[in-house]
Amino acid sequence: MTVVKMVAVDKDGTFLDDNKQYNRARFQACYQQMKQRDIKFVVASGNQYYQLKSFFPDIASEIAFVAENGAWIIDRDEELFCGSFSRADIDAVLDTLHNGNYPDLRYILCGRESAYYFEGIPESWLVKMRHYCHRLKAIRSLDDVGDDKLFKFALNLSDDYVEPLMADIARLHKDAAAATSSGHGSVDLIVPGNHKGHGLDLLGKRWGIDRSEILVFGDGGNDIEMLQQSGFSFAMANAPQKVKDVARYQAPNNNEEGVLQVIEQMLAGKPPFDKAGGQ
Repeated sequence: MTVVKMVAVDKDGTFLDDNKQYNRARFQACYQQMKQRDIKFVVASGNQYYQLKSFFPDIASEIAFVAENGAWIIDRDEELFCGSFSRADIDAVLDTLHNGNYPDLRYILCGRESAYYFEGIPESWLVKMRHYCHRLKAIRSLDDVGDDKLFKFALNLSDDYVEPLMADIARLHKDAAAATSSGHGSVDLIVPGNHKGHGLDLLGKRWGIDRSEILVFGDGGNDIEMLQQSGFSFAMANAPQKVKDVARYQAPNNNEEGVLQVIEQMLAGKPPFDKAGGQ
């Protein structure tokens, strides 16, 4: 009997190696077995949906995506959930970002139709961001966004200023925005409660799957909620200690195909997958 009914993977630093690749043949073998057993596969990432889809061209219409750290949830090409900030909250957060002491801060606004940056951002940084955002447009003001739903600020700044910025957001905007970090000077501001764990709950409700029946993998602060709540939670060996502390188990690191190793163990019914999750 399969005790796991859903597998959810973070992408960068977890499913992908440091070269942003994965063993496609090995994954495909795992995926076909999961499909035969009706085990759902979910990509849960801070990245843009359009970018995530590109990594799974053959099966993107068969699987689910918890994109933008949980702000936008797509199940087999159908939108299940799309959160958004109010325009007033966006203006207030922008005011904090512009007036705070955050040297070398760069940011983009992420929405359903595209991600956006204000004109004047250095091209060298935009080159990097285009890897994560396959849709990225320049704007002069928020009016240029039109009716798009904006649900995330993606910030990049010096590691030394990540904690102060996150503290400022918590102090000044606690009901309007929540700060989460995947490390490496990256901070995402999301609508409070619209995290990856919330996304998995919505998918679980749709599919009739309990938290105890979910296998998840992650390596960053933005994975903490889904690691805390899932029956089979694996932090990667390359994850920081605070992430390992909330997971029930540890997987080999991302450069050793750790996720696929554990999925193979799950499919074979090896421990800890020989008993119900969380026991």
